Amino acid sequence: MPKVKTKRAAAKRFKVKPSGKIKRASANKEHIATKKSRSRKNRLKKGGYVNSANFDNTMRCLPNG
Repeated sequence: MPKVKTKRAAAKRFKVKPSGKIKRASANKEHIATKKSRSRKNRLKKGGYVNSANFDNTMRCLPNG
């Protein structure tokens, strides 16, 4: 039986917390920032958690946590 490998792209984007939730960063933050208001960019700094609809697919990419 071969080793189960983590998808490296997912490992760079998500972090599994001790509670079992998956932490993620907000989208739409990096480029074309001049037209976005300061308050909007500050709001995008804050991350969030992966939705229950996407949870199983994300965990499949992160088998080793």
